[in-house]
Amino acid sequence: MDLLKSMQVAASGLRAQSGRMKVIAENIANAESTSSVKGGDPYQRRIPTFREVFDSEVGANVVKQGRVQLDRAEFGEKFDPGNPAANDKGVVKTPNVNTLIEMVDMREAQRSYEANLNVIGSTRRMLARTLDILRG
Repeated sequence: MDLLKSMQVAASGLRAQSGRMKVIAENIANAESTSSVKGGDPYQRRIPTFREVFDSEVGANVVKQGRVQLDRAEFGEKFDPGNPAANDKGVVKTPNVNTLIEMVDMREAQRSYEANLNVIGSTRRMLARTLDILRG
């Protein structure tokens, strides 16, 4: 039945967006994390990826979370000679996480999650209505 297939595809989208939100939350939580060693690299932003997979059980393409990749953008720097992570010049590398971008990504992930949830809710209502019609 195609309605059940649409629910399973939407459920795969829910799982993927949930994983995406976890990665974004980790980025936000570490936005101020510096290295624990002198002159070391701080937290490096993670980027979630997705892949399309054919699910033979469902009989349709579904979305899965792919590998989480590291953002290759440059680290920031700030002068903080008292910080244990500061190099010999008193400069500390800061994470390459922009919390504004992370919040926008989080909102986008939330909206995608909600859209998939709405698909599941609508499909359930259509199935229930179909059963009501068949009983009547």
